[in-house]
Formats: sequence, C-alpha cells, structure tokens
Amino acid sequence: MRAIVQDTYGPVGVLELREIDQPAPKDDEVLLRVRAAGLDPGVWHLMSGLPYLLRLAYGLRRPRAPVRGTDVAGLVEAVGAKVTGVQPGAAVFGTCTGAFAEFACARDDRVAPKPANLSFEQAATVPVSACAALHALRDQGRVRQGQQVLVVGAAGGVGTFAVQLAKAFGAQVTGVCSTTKVDLVRSLGADHVVDYTRDDPADGRRRYDLVLDLAGSRPLSHLRRALTPKGTLVLVGGEGGGRWLGGADRALRALLLSPLVGQRLRGLLSTERREELETLRELIEAGKVTPVIDRSYPLREVPDAIRRLEQGHARGKVAVTV
Repeated sequence: MRAIVQDTYGPVGVLELREIDQPAPKDDEVLLRVRAAGLDPGVWHLMSGLPYLLRLAYGLRRPRAPVRGTDVAGLVEAVGAKVTGVQPGAAVFGTCTGAFAEFACARDDRVAPKPANLSFEQAATVPVSACAALHALRDQGRVRQGQQVLVVGAAGGVGTFAVQLAKAFGAQVTGVCSTTKVDLVRSLGADHVVDYTRDDPADGRRRYDLVLDLAGSRPLSHLRRALTPKGTLVLVGGEGGGRWLGGADRALRALLLSPLVGQRLRGLLSTERREELETLRELIEAGKVTPVIDRSYPLREVPDAIRRLEQGHARGKVAVTV
C-alpha cells in the first residue's frame, strides 16, 4: 500500500510517499480502508520531533511509528478477534496511528459511525480538533448557558469547532482572529468578533466567564485581564516556549498559579474516545456543528498540506484525500 513515511525527525523534506506492507489489526483493532485524513498541529510536532519532550513517548532518535496522520475516516475492511461493535463495510471516523496511508489500524474504542450528513473528507477533519474543543468547553471550562466565552484563535482548526460548540451550549461567544478571517468567524455564529490586529481582546474593558486560548503564546498575566474574578482560562495547545518544552511550560505555570488566585487556570490533555465522537456526531447531524475545510490535498501532496498549516494560512481544517 502507499503511505507517507518518515525515518527520522525533521522538516517536511523527511516525508516520503512509499509502498509499504499493509498493517494487520490486533484483537481490539479495526482495519480501515482510508478514504480521508485530517491535519492538525500535532502532525507537525511529531514530524519534527519538537518539542523534545514528546520524544519520550514517540521515540528518542526516530519516530517509533513511521507513518504520520491521526485523524481518519474510512470503511472498515476487517476487525480483530475481540471487536464486536463494528462490522466490515461500516463507514467510521476517529483516530489512529498512520492515517496518511491507504490502510490503517485503529483501536475499536477510538472510532464511531461517520455522521450521515458529512462526506469522508469532512468527517476526517473532526476528531482531534473537535474533541479538543469539546473537552476545553465542557470538561475543563464547565461552560453554562448564558456565560460569556472568549475564543482566541477562533478561525483555526480547534477554534472553528469551539465557536460552534460554545453556541450549541448556549453561551455568548466572542471570537478573536485576524482581519481576513472576521467574516468566517462571524458566519460560525459568533456574537462578537475581535480583530486582534486592531484591538486587544484582553485590554480589560470586557470580562469573560471562560477564555479559550488555542495554540497561542500570550502570557498568562495578559490573558487573565480578560477574565472575570472567578473566570476560567483553558490553554489548548501552545506554540513557542523553546525546543525542549514548547507550549507545555505555559500550561505548567498555569497549574502552579491557579491555587494562588481566584481564577481557574487550566491546561488541556485531550483524548478522542468513542463517547466524545458519538456526542459530536449527534451535534453534527443536528446541524449545530459543521466542519470548516480550508483546502484538500491528495496523499502525495501531504508535505504541501503541512507547509500550509505551518505557515498559519489555513482557515479551519486541512484535509487529505486518499
């Protein structure tokens, strides 16, 4: 089968389209005929091996799993001996290791039926980013109806889902983005949109019950100015912070500072389980959440897709068709 493979960490030049052996599912896995895959910043981090902290889990000198890609949508080709909830031929979406390939294996509890109103391409962009937005709002943010929510990075992969989910939960939403993306964020249902090139969303003139900072690098002291005295800040991802810790150092500082102030400061570790995927499927089929796809690339052009994501040009999600 064809797959995007890397033998070492580095820039996009380490990625190659090769013929490799088709994987075989373990007892608790399903084999997927991949129809589409999604792209998120985690793919770039695993490709580059940065920050160095992640290599403790994924391989010190080279990636243990050579095929990139996590978000996936496709058809179940075969199931492991202990899998009972999924049958061959079913259309599913979820996460796996090695989605940038014609076939991939996924754990049974990391896939769910594909939303009926989405294409494979649309469904493949949902799992990682939408689950992160769901966990940030519902679990860490404890969002409630009528609350004021600020989404910093509202036009990105997680942000486009966060705006829609916050509205679905009954919040009043303010999205933060650049000038060229204001219309997009407004079309997602945001009640207010702040162009950060013109205005500072954390200037203290307006306070929010919940602030989501998505893959940002703003200091905690700056973001706290946008919170009510008992408000909650959730850091989702993060860039900067050096080659060793990356954005993890800011989440660590938030964890240490939170007990000392009245506001709740939280980092986020998100997982993509069947329960969350089912929740998202229901919201999508109800018309409350729709993926925003910036651009799609064929499998052979994955390096170009990653370059677009790395340069920050994407509006919403980037997809890969297989």
